[in-house]
Amino acid sequence: MNISQYEAFLKTIELGSLTKAAQTLGYTQSGITHMLNALESEFRLKLLNRDRSGATVTSDGKQLLPYIQAVLNCQHNLNNKLDEIHRLESGLIRVGTFTSVSAQWLPGMIKNFRLDFPKIQFELLHGTYQENGKWLMDGRLDCAFVRVPANKQLETIFLRRDPIVVVLPENHPRAHDAFFPISDLSKYPYIKLYEGADDEISEIFTIHQIAPNVHFVEKDDYAVIAMVEKGLGISILPELVLKNTSRKVVYKELEIPSYRDLGIAVKDTTMLSTSAQIFLTYVQTWISKEYS
Repeated sequence: MNISQYEAFLKTIELGSLTKAAQTLGYTQSGITHMLNALESEFRLKLLNRDRSGATVTSDGKQLLPYIQAVLNCQHNLNNKLDEIHRLESGLIRVGTFTSVSAQWLPGMIKNFRLDFPKIQFELLHGTYQENGKWLMDGRLDCAFVRVPANKQLETIFLRRDPIVVVLPENHPRAHDAFFPISDLSKYPYIKLYEGADDEISEIFTIHQIAPNVHFVEKDDYAVIAMVEKGLGISILPELVLKNTSRKVVYKELEIPSYRDLGIAVKDTTMLSTSAQIFLTYVQTWISKEYS
């Protein structure tokens, strides 16, 4: 067994393809095939089902998955500790994020951090609030941006309250109103941002017992804004998504204001690498300066 075999196994499961895993990890397909064959031979188990359509994990492989992930996490922590000894001359910080934070916050945060620690690398994993929390608990991430309150098993630092607003085309009848009436949410065609069944936008409709007139469901925040600009409907989005947008849209607070509280979470601060701990302080400093 070696760590490279474990990495090849996990990356193949993640991507569902030996070819894609080989390309991502920098191996030839024959090379990664040899590594996986050797791992199966050593374990005396079939770990992957492989055919022309791709690769899937077997039931035996699925049982071993969390243990293999744990070994890699320990190796990751060991490498980070060695990097710390060498004065942060190298290292990797794994961050869970989502669209609005990736576009509006992370570039500035990472830029400031790398001015002082230019050799530290970042791996960004995009997911929903729930996915980011799960990836933290599974050990796939060092820290993640989440909605507060998050999973009680996580340690969370509150960062900022972000208003939830109604997005309208510039020529909408309500475009010049001071706020958007709650009762009008069902009056116009609605473009739904799919974030999962438990997001703060769905909660607005639930709390006020309103059924939106959904015409479209879209996963990308910025695609929703483009559709609103073209007059295909109205939508509700966090204000952070709309920062610096060049689209011809307006946004209004709701008659009864709504918010999402954003924070950054870790599984256990005592287990964080020094580089990740320092990054957390840079995140908080950047927020403080940006919104002072």
